[in-house]
Amino acid sequence: MTVVAVTGHLDLRGETVRLVRDALLDLLAGHRADGLTGVSCLAPGADALFADAVLALGGRLEVVLPSPAYRTTAVTEDYAPEFDRLCDHAADVLVLPEPAPGPAAYVAANAELLRRADRLVAVWDGLPGAGPGGTADMVATARTAGLPVDRIWPPGASRG
Repeated sequence: MTVVAVTGHLDLRGETVRLVRDALLDLLAGHRADGLTGVSCLAPGADALFADAVLALGGRLEVVLPSPAYRTTAVTEDYAPEFDRLCDHAADVLVLPEPAPGPAAYVAANAELLRRADRLVAVWDGLPGAGPGGTADMVATARTAGLPVDRIWPPGASRG
């Protein structure tokens, strides 16, 4: 079984969504024969696209939520139906005990994702991040730990 975790940008829009979705499906299809398990925090953007791709390929989805308050304080009204759908289809949902979403909760969630994973998929433009708990930070942590990282940023992709 191959366990793949995800990190990536939240602000994917328009054509970038299709480009990233296609790239994720291509990459993850190569792990399907081994018994694909995907691990995600289900943030909007890359995390949700990854989770959807895992399910579309018949894989097992595991969710790690950074805080018990994540759904009520960090999930926007327009993303809530998608978040709920993905949670409902997850084989396992772990809620970490951090009291509120924020950098400490995101660092803890990232650590749990990496603890479970055989490799990391990063939907990332390669630019430095905003700090602890972000995409660049997680990629650096994974690389330091010796975890293989597959970076996805298709030609033509953009943020915002």
